[in-house]
Amino acid sequence: MAEEADFVTLVEDEVAPASPELPRWKVAIVDDDQAVHTGTRFVLQDFQLHGRGLDLLSARSAAEARELFRSNPDMAVILLDVVMETEGAGLELVQFVREELKNETVRIILRTGQPGQAPERRVVVDYDINDYKAKTELTADKLFTTLTAALRSYEQLQRLVQTRRGLEIIIDAAATLFDERSLQRLAEGVLTQLASLMAVECAGILVLREVNGVDGLSVLAGSGSYRDYAASDQRRSLEPELTRLIHAAFEGRCHDFTRGRYILYIGTGSGREVVALMDADKELTDTDKALVEVFCSRLAAAFDNVTLYEQLERANLRLEEKVAKRTAQLLAAKERLENQSERLKRANAFKGEVLGTVAHDLKNPLSVILGRSEMLKELLSKEPVPEQQATDQIEHIRQTARRLTALVEDLIADARADAVDISVRSYQLDLGVLVSEVSEHNRKLALAKDQDLQVSVEPGLRVSGDTERLREAVDNLISNAVKYSPLGGRIDVSLKREDGEAVIRVADEGPGLSPEDADRVFGRFQRLSAKPTGGENSTGLGLSIAKRIIDLHNGRIFVESRGSSGGAVFAIALPLHDELDLE
Repeated sequence: MAEEADFVTLVEDEVAPASPELPRWKVAIVDDDQAVHTGTRFVLQDFQLHGRGLDLLSARSAAEARELFRSNPDMAVILLDVVMETEGAGLELVQFVREELKNETVRIILRTGQPGQAPERRVVVDYDINDYKAKTELTADKLFTTLTAALRSYEQLQRLVQTRRGLEIIIDAAATLFDERSLQRLAEGVLTQLASLMAVECAGILVLREVNGVDGLSVLAGSGSYRDYAASDQRRSLEPELTRLIHAAFEGRCHDFTRGRYILYIGTGSGREVVALMDADKELTDTDKALVEVFCSRLAAAFDNVTLYEQLERANLRLEEKVAKRTAQLLAAKERLENQSERLKRANAFKGEVLGTVAHDLKNPLSVILGRSEMLKELLSKEPVPEQQATDQIEHIRQTARRLTALVEDLIADARADAVDISVRSYQLDLGVLVSEVSEHNRKLALAKDQDLQVSVEPGLRVSGDTERLREAVDNLISNAVKYSPLGGRIDVSLKREDGEAVIRVADEGPGLSPEDADRVFGRFQRLSAKPTGGENSTGLGLSIAKRIIDLHNGRIFVESRGSSGGAVFAIALPLHDELDLE
């Protein structure tokens, strides 16, 4: 049996992910002696501080140094020779760096081989340098120690500068963000200010969870690759992984500064919670983190400020609605009171007119009744009683009472019609049929006075209006003609088409109208000079009611007098239905 071979499987070691390389300290060597450059590089070749090595940059003259400093504003330390092209070339470079470049953080270490030419005390006092060393005393250990101290000093200054810059950003941002009244605009400003504070160009998203919210998340703003999540015209739904991270941030209620993706939590006094998620490939320093935490604490107040402003706006809106509603109610109440006041004024005036009419029209019949009753009393006191004469007086009293009752009834009917606001319903009707019917209704009254009532109607004239109201107006004209025409007189009623109107004319042979009558014929409670020819009653309201009815039909009512003895012609003109604009 063959001996089994031993097999050894070689498994390659997993390559550990390379940690991100930290930026190197920039150190400038400025000296006109090449040996100084070589020696310095040899001594510092393995130098490291906080995991960061050195990036040694060389300049062999003041002119080269100026260009070097201009192109590297983040220079940490300058090892500077005093004497180069001139005896004071190094000192002039110090002034150039501090005054012209305005670089106050770079640490400057003077190295001189001829201390006598640049006395240490005068140089330290007159020039903004950080150390002064003679080349002879700057051994390898001394150089290591001096450079380490300078770099730590530079690092501390950078933190101070960074802190000051961050605080300035926070102060400026607070002034800007606290003026925002829109939650969306505030959110957009927060993303911008956070990126500025951390000095990174990054994509970010800001998500809101309302008070006692569970799953309801609102994307307030987005930048970079997250912009579409907040765009109203093309809003995207959050991916499951992104939703998971955001929910975890809300539950954890703390910041996460993991490199590559920062998650910031902001809780507000109003109960709202905000999470900002930002993608940035930068390791934040402790100073950066502290500034971000300070900024987030200020943001809580800014979000509360917007919340309070929104609540105030809603309260103002509700108040304005209540004020508007109350104002409308008060205006309506005022209008009702004004209408009631106007109706009361009209009713009071109407009452006075009715009372005056009643006193005038009832006086004569009552006087007749009183006179006849006195005569009847005298007849009844005689012996024997003259029965026929007593019967005649009783009949006179009965007839006068009937006239009085008819007068009161007419007055009440006309007064009721005048007191109520007249309303009309509009529909098509044949005006010729209406005029004929009203004429026939009044024919009996005309025959009782032996009057000749003639009617001439053009057929097919249609109008839009209220049949009952128009019947009332036409009846008033025809009944007035019967009332004021003499016994045996003639009354002509006609209906014709004239210039797009249907014109009704009622002509009588009465006494006509005087000039004074023509001016007030359609007024309320007007007593004209003419008197009824058959002892009929008149309230003085009929023509005023007729005018109101015709006005409501967009028509005209007018009178054409034939003179002081030739009678009068009353006319009504109404727009024909086929001439109306029915659009």
